[in-house]
Amino acid sequence: MDGDCDGDMTDGAAAPGDAIISVSAMAPAVLDAVLELLPVGVTVQDARGNVLLINETAFGQLDAVALAERQAIGAAVIEVGETVETEETAPQDCRVLLTQHRPVRIEGENLVLSTSLDISARKAAEQGLVRRADFDDLTGLPKSEAVEARVASAARAGDARPFALAFFDIDNFKHINDYYGHGAGDALLVKVAGRLAGGLGRDDLLTRISGDEFLLLLADVDDRSGLPGRIEELRDLLRAPFFVDGFEVFASASIGVSVSPDHGDTFLALRHNADTAMYRAKGKAKGSYAIFDAAMEREAAERSTLEQRLRLAILDKRFVCAFQPKVDIRSREVHGVEALVRLCDENGIIQGPGTFVSLAVELGLIDELTHLVVEEIASSLDLIDAEFGESTSISINVAARQAGDIAFMRSLADALARTGAPQRFMVEVTEDAVISKAQFQTEIVPLLRNIGAKVSIDDFGTGFSSLSALADITADEVKIDRSFITDIHKRPRSQSVLRAIESLSASLGMTVIAEGVETFEELAYLQAATTIRYAQGFYFSKPLFVGDFARAGGHAAPGRGIDPARPPRDERYRQNRTQAMRR
Repeated sequence: MDGDCDGDMTDGAAAPGDAIISVSAMAPAVLDAVLELLPVGVTVQDARGNVLLINETAFGQLDAVALAERQAIGAAVIEVGETVETEETAPQDCRVLLTQHRPVRIEGENLVLSTSLDISARKAAEQGLVRRADFDDLTGLPKSEAVEARVASAARAGDARPFALAFFDIDNFKHINDYYGHGAGDALLVKVAGRLAGGLGRDDLLTRISGDEFLLLLADVDDRSGLPGRIEELRDLLRAPFFVDGFEVFASASIGVSVSPDHGDTFLALRHNADTAMYRAKGKAKGSYAIFDAAMEREAAERSTLEQRLRLAILDKRFVCAFQPKVDIRSREVHGVEALVRLCDENGIIQGPGTFVSLAVELGLIDELTHLVVEEIASSLDLIDAEFGESTSISINVAARQAGDIAFMRSLADALARTGAPQRFMVEVTEDAVISKAQFQTEIVPLLRNIGAKVSIDDFGTGFSSLSALADITADEVKIDRSFITDIHKRPRSQSVLRAIESLSASLGMTVIAEGVETFEELAYLQAATTIRYAQGFYFSKPLFVGDFARAGGHAAPGRGIDPARPPRDERYRQNRTQAMRR
């Protein structure tokens, strides 16, 4: 062929229509066989209701009752003279049939041709979509829209009967998921839903909102004094252990409650206030509950404002670092500095970490904040070097949650490497974060070692581990919490603990830092009664901003030494200090 599509088709090729045989030319036996093989049920009836034809498929779909119903429909179709579609149910197996009843006139007689198509699979899929839209796939509970509809319906009907919304949040569910696996977590949610559902009244409604959150509508709470008792009963349903995938799992829920109409007359208002009360409960203890009140509303507004400011501060990079020296208590030379983050608010006022760090952790903003701190340190390296010397170590704090997050710690290691001086960084993590997370030792410490960074255990002594646990920790530095250092010269028991930590740390090759030294007496004790070499605290210096370096006086001396920031008050103390410095 030459590819020309316009050639003559009369050269012996048959036209398409030549191969088609008309139905009238087909043998009756062939027509009967085709009719019986059709997957569609076919019936034909006359105006008197007599069934003239029924194929094998229709015979399997209809029983006598269904056939009688079809005959009645057929009579109406002939009378109206229009095609009608109906949905029928096959009595044998409850299949759903979509049937078209069509009036026809053949050889002068009015007939009805009915064809039935099995649409069971399609209907099941539709019902599945409807169910997934209205019900939770995992637990089978209704979704929160069901509660919303109940609240709206009550409002439209003017139903003044009070009801309560209880917001349940499973405590530490992420830890359960991480430890036992997501399959076990899902199984636990199903069991929690089952227990809570077993404690409901006839008109109560339990829904799953998302994740580990449930919303419960408690109907008819006319007796407000009985509401705490009902909440406690539901809470206590979760006290017994759950057996999941061979594990015995203990779970609890923090519960917040709002009551209509006192705390709102719309679903959104009631849910918001129940959510606010739930966060108050979380702040108390696991398994606690709280009923909304006006004070919570004020706190929620303040929290919302603070959250907004924090997000904007991160977006605008309105964070600065203050650097507090770690000092050799005998030579007064600066051994290292700890970077302490501060927020500069929209009015230029510096805020301490207590106002925003815990919120940043809760909101999942702490990772971004930590990277901003690294950027700030990197941009200040030349000034730090000029003030304290190029060999000065720089400590950066990492939250307990971050210490167990391998992805974050990898990104932190990359950021430290990009500063060009990763070997100068000391990553400070709390005692609990190190001891409770095995992967910190096996994966994260090697990650930091690979770039030359070091590890410091911050606030040691405040956790719940035994002193022997220190032997299992791979670290370069141990910072003894200030609770042991405060008035150390007056507290024999703290002195004993301090000596034990000092001795064990020395045997493990860890440098010891005494945190929170604020008085000459504390310093004098450390100098006289211990071999601890380094300390940190307001006695030596408050945290210094980069802009304070040039004005600090004495900090930029050739020996990079530091004078005490809080001299003794009387001559006796000055004499003691002079004697101590001569040792």
